[in-house]
Amino acid sequence: MKPPVPQSIVVHQQSKVLELGYEDGSNYRLPFEFLRVVSPSAEVRGHGPGQEVLQTGKRNVSILSVEPVGHYAIKPTFTDGHDSGLFSWEYLHDLCINQEQIWQEHLDKLAQASLDRDAPMKK
Repeated sequence: MKPPVPQSIVVHQQSKVLELGYEDGSNYRLPFEFLRVVSPSAEVRGHGPGQEVLQTGKRNVSILSVEPVGHYAIKPTFTDGHDSGLFSWEYLHDLCINQEQIWQEHLDKLAQASLDRDAPMKK
């Protein structure tokens, strides 16, 4: 089964959310910070299990642009310079329908690492 493709993608700079509208009438609002910390890039996920880099200090990040990648993904460019995450339609839809759980998992990982979401990233 093909993943749903967003019919509309709107970048809301004021509220810092990416709004995705689907053919079935559903609409989702994904905060920029959420998208940045769950980016599917190697910079965030690493190159294998256990190499993930916990993202902090991204509360105020914005999206400068969103480029289409073929007919299967988008590539947002964030104000912190991050632009290597390709968000496939499948991954985006998964983020939409599981946003609360994924965000809670991120917050739990921060707590386990004794980090605050506003802590600066370690170099």
